[in-house]
Amino acid sequence: MIPASNPAIAAEIGARLDRLPATRYIWKLVLLLSLGGCFEVYDLFFTAYIGPGLVRSGLFSSSSASFFGFIGLASFVAATFAGLFIGTMLFGFAADWFGRRMVFTCSLLWYTAATVIMAFQHTAISIVAWRMIAGVGIGVELVTIDTYITELVPKHLRGRAFAVNQVIQFSVVPVVALLAWILVPRTPFGFEGWRWVVLIGATGAIFVWFIRRGIPESPRWLISHGHLADAERVTAAMEARVSQELGAPLPAANPHPVEGIHGHFLDIFKPPYLSRTSMLMVFNFFQTVGYYGFASWVPTLLIAAGVTTTSSLQYSFIIAIAAPVGPLLALRVADKFERKWQIVGAALCIAVFGLLFSRQTNGVLLIVFGVLLTCSNNWMSMAFHAYQPELFPTRVRAQAVGFVYSWSRLSAIFTSFLIGFFLRDFGVAGVFTFVAASMLVVMLSIGIFGPRTRGLALEDISH
Repeated sequence: MIPASNPAIAAEIGARLDRLPATRYIWKLVLLLSLGGCFEVYDLFFTAYIGPGLVRSGLFSSSSASFFGFIGLASFVAATFAGLFIGTMLFGFAADWFGRRMVFTCSLLWYTAATVIMAFQHTAISIVAWRMIAGVGIGVELVTIDTYITELVPKHLRGRAFAVNQVIQFSVVPVVALLAWILVPRTPFGFEGWRWVVLIGATGAIFVWFIRRGIPESPRWLISHGHLADAERVTAAMEARVSQELGAPLPAANPHPVEGIHGHFLDIFKPPYLSRTSMLMVFNFFQTVGYYGFASWVPTLLIAAGVTTTSSLQYSFIIAIAAPVGPLLALRVADKFERKWQIVGAALCIAVFGLLFSRQTNGVLLIVFGVLLTCSNNWMSMAFHAYQPELFPTRVRAQAVGFVYSWSRLSAIFTSFLIGFFLRDFGVAGVFTFVAASMLVVMLSIGIFGPRTRGLALEDISH
């Protein structure tokens, strides 16, 4: 039986966490969680960069003869997002039930193992099947990392923490693009290059235990499950580390509103969360079109624009170098402007730069607008990854984020086929007209219905 005093204790611990200054220890937690996320981003983004290799090997075609054809590259992209949808929709509860720390570790090992198995498959169907299984683990990991950072980081640092998180995670995108550029056109030691790219990313499993040892369980999660002594122990240990690095006593904690402990997933369909849930469902369904409509198809779109396969991978690598730049630029202002307006501004840039990209034939201009698109996409990614977990209470945070995020994965399944359809029948211009229309829906949904969160305690936002 959970004691009735738990909500008050949870509010006290939340207030103690939120008054922690930005010290090396706090940034170390963000760094470790972000390093764990690097392997997930690598695994997610090689979807685009090994595409030409899968086509070159004869396993897939660049376009599908039928809308849901299995031999088209779109089926490989769609399988990734089908797995992500299952992971976020059906298994988003895992981090709420079993803890942020355990699920962070297990999901990384899950998708690493599935990816290794996929690298040794020789039929389109088996590759698609194992890619979907890997996607389940990636989906759970995405939800867990966002929830974890939101609960561990003080309120005045959440925006910058997610900017740093995204800079670190997206730094791996140029790595996978470079490896694809070097390996995909070749067959080192008789083993196809795309398979090498896949296997290199699986080295994440080697580091996971070292990362895990440096991260405590979320005190907020411990409180929500009645582990009062553990929550106090973890919070006190964090305070001691921060105070030691600060070389001075910590400031007093301002009381937070009491956040309810008892709850159910269905609470997100009741006021005040219903409007937030609905808004994020619409947002996620359409933001994917802009983000993965470009990120998962970069080399293929460049080939369609008249660039050769080898050159498209080279251009893709140059564009990928810009992946960390968007959140890096946002680092200084991430906590100075409302996150909802950062999302709206980034979506507008995606629409404009995408339409300009579609009109280019010159290699330099393709790279310029590709870089601008990438920066805009990743600024939006930083902002909404910080924004979503803030809008729900601790008791159902991972499940709620998993549910609303799953709509982006559901959308991405069909977006993959729609991008293939528009590319085949309307060319690159048709693809980015579709993207621009989707970004308009993003701007309207967030701009009109999104609540403000900047500088507010999670408990305040919850109310």
